[in-house]
Amino acid sequence: MDLMLAGAGAMGSIVIGLFFLRFWRSSGDRFFLYFALSFLIEGGHRIYASLAPAMSEDSPFHFLLRLLSYCLILGAIVAKNWRRPGPGK
Repeated sequence: MDLMLAGAGAMGSIVIGLFFLRFWRSSGDRFFLYFALSFLIEGGHRIYASLAPAMSEDSPFHFLLRLLSYCLILGAIVAKNWRRPGPGK
């Protein structure tokens, strides 16, 4: 049952990542690219974590992958909302 739920979570993350990748290709907005990379990394992490159960989820490798994924989302939000000075400022 654990593997089935891990597979469903991985599939969901990868599908969401592919949707964001499609939105990035049609709009060219880096916001969607960062979100796509974040969800694809998260989906790959879920697959790796389920195939290598000997490694603990508390290991630094798992933490760093999640941190990278969340930092991409945070960076996308900050970059999207960053105020750029106008031409006269």
